Amino acid sequence: MARQKELKLYRNIGIIAHIDAGKTTTTERILYYTGKKHQIVDVHDTKDGKGSTTTDYMEQERKRGITIQSAAVSAEWKGHQINVIDTPGHVDFTIEVNRSLRVLDGAVVVFDGVAGVEPQTETNWRLADQYNVPRMCYINKMDRIGANFKNAVDGIRNRLGANAVICEVPLGSHDDFIGIADLIANCGYIWLGDDKDSKWETIPLDQIASHPKVQVFTTTADKEWVANLAALREASIEAAVEMDDAAMEAYLGGETPSLETLKACIRKGCVAGKLVPVFCGSSYRNKGVQHLLDGVVDYMPYPGENGGISMVDEDGNVIGEQEVTDDAPARALAFKVINDQFGTLTFTRIYSGVIKKGDTLLNVTRGKKERIGRIVEVQANATKEIDEVRAGDICAFVSMKETETGDTLTDPNSPVLLERMRFPDPVISVSVEPKSRNDIDKMSTALYKMVKADPSLRLEVDKETGETVLKGMGELHLEITIDRMRTELGVEANMGKPKVSFREAFGNRVEHTYTHKKQSGGSGQFAEVKMIFEPGEAGSGVQFVDEIVGGRIPREYIPAVEFAIKSESQQGQIAGYEVVDFKARLIDGKYHDVDSSALAFEIAGKQMFREAHKMSRPKLLEPIMSLEVVTEPDYLGDIIGDMNRRRGSVSEQGQRGPQAFVKGFVPLAEMFGYINFLRSATSGRGNFSMTFDHYAEVPANLVDKLMEKEAK
Repeated sequence: MARQKELKLYRNIGIIAHIDAGKTTTTERILYYTGKKHQIVDVHDTKDGKGSTTTDYMEQERKRGITIQSAAVSAEWKGHQINVIDTPGHVDFTIEVNRSLRVLDGAVVVFDGVAGVEPQTETNWRLADQYNVPRMCYINKMDRIGANFKNAVDGIRNRLGANAVICEVPLGSHDDFIGIADLIANCGYIWLGDDKDSKWETIPLDQIASHPKVQVFTTTADKEWVANLAALREASIEAAVEMDDAAMEAYLGGETPSLETLKACIRKGCVAGKLVPVFCGSSYRNKGVQHLLDGVVDYMPYPGENGGISMVDEDGNVIGEQEVTDDAPARALAFKVINDQFGTLTFTRIYSGVIKKGDTLLNVTRGKKERIGRIVEVQANATKEIDEVRAGDICAFVSMKETETGDTLTDPNSPVLLERMRFPDPVISVSVEPKSRNDIDKMSTALYKMVKADPSLRLEVDKETGETVLKGMGELHLEITIDRMRTELGVEANMGKPKVSFREAFGNRVEHTYTHKKQSGGSGQFAEVKMIFEPGEAGSGVQFVDEIVGGRIPREYIPAVEFAIKSESQQGQIAGYEVVDFKARLIDGKYHDVDSSALAFEIAGKQMFREAHKMSRPKLLEPIMSLEVVTEPDYLGDIIGDMNRRRGSVSEQGQRGPQAFVKGFVPLAEMFGYINFLRSATSGRGNFSMTFDHYAEVPANLVDKLMEKEAK
């Protein structure tokens, strides 16, 4: 079957933002205006559990009014197929943004018009930088009290370092928000009402100031925006034509660029990541979403327009690039796995070739073959069967047994690895036990499915206590994982008190020799190793260096020593936590022609590590979180005082519009239940965001106290 729609008519975009900026509301309006649904459900109408927005369909999302799991929907706008992924804004679910950005061609970053650039926006922006994803900005909620378009644009330029090109300016704010001025099209749109089907009138840019609705604006800032429209348009034109030499030359020669030329210049800059178009509106008041969709079509890249995907070797080194085309071997990346009572859905982005129902693909990551039984197009929690998918498509394969998040699927005759995703390490853990003894096996299976679907979760069994331990990105992340096991897989479990993922490190440089000797009749065991252990820089990892010369230890035994050091470093000598950031140098040793073996050298390596780590006066490291609290200025003193009591330090404080903020670093061990303190201290008016920043040494006088607390 031939391609139904030309590749240039596809847009794969993500909606990303800080929590509560209006991503899901914007997605709902997109689906309404593209004709995908005929009724709008607002997020605040879902908490009774009776209704749900299209993309926030999970019980946990409805109850909390937040997005937890990214959801894919497809829509058509002016002949273009737009695949949209609505992502979470809460820091605990950054993994969802991470894997979505990995496979998307562009992103719409939504900003709260009052708050401007918020902490999670910065995190998401850095992720988009990491994956080289072109962006456009949508400053939402211009109808709210305190909405400040200038503050938001300044934040985009100064805090995010983006070359923001203003394409739209709000006409009014709060109750005076009546429409938008399109600087590129040289006209304004003034809505006749707030309902979802309200029409707008289009007027030339130079006539906006004399419009009766504009003349009654009450705030100075709103009047200034209107007064400066001509100058703002000129600035946007200059920024646009800089992207194209021919357009720049014509402009400098006195020629005013046409609308088509301006759009082509902005598109060129946006796709290359050199500029970011800025739009505005109020999704809740149904203003600006249609023009945002026009912007997606005009400025966001089609699949492959800003390059294909890197192909890598087993060590992750780039060996080439796969273009997005049908005329190549099938190559795809699995970016998400969902398990529910109906089976497994593996969300996949097709980068090249054509994949049909019944084809067999090779999972290159795991070396296993997978038969494609069913292919579905996903519309949030609804699916529609399709027979084939092509380069640029996003789909889901049903009931794949071997494939996990980040795996590469290819034509078995042309295997190649596609660039991997990078996932953060978990910083918090809880013990999990079944509610009844009959559920032990069911709980293990359910936990395995949850971990397979979410790479930011880890599952371990504590060797000493036999407890099942689940690790994740935060308290909410773990709480919701346990709740989803109940609703999706029918397994009930109890969650223990959260625990911190500490680390250990070498305190000093240690040189040590260990001899392993065992004789029990017949051939014995003999191995001697001499090593130097040195503390490394933060983030340097575990480095093993072979400095053996003159055959003091035969080559075939050295990998056994390296394996021993790396496996033994998983448990340190202070409290059994992983030992990180050190260099292990194997400098000398002895062997016996008969009694030496790889096993003997492995045993010697393990004992060597234990003794050397103990001798180095080891350090305990704890995760330090970057904390930002936003509240009213009156409460700032209490917030800072509390941060100091929690062993924290303040790095920055100031005003952002009418609100005050304070940033700092606080140990995770001191932050459990922080939300309860914040609600009480700010009368419910404060909010905070917290992300892992680095590991730091625990003060010696607190080690015993912290370990005692963790053991409870």
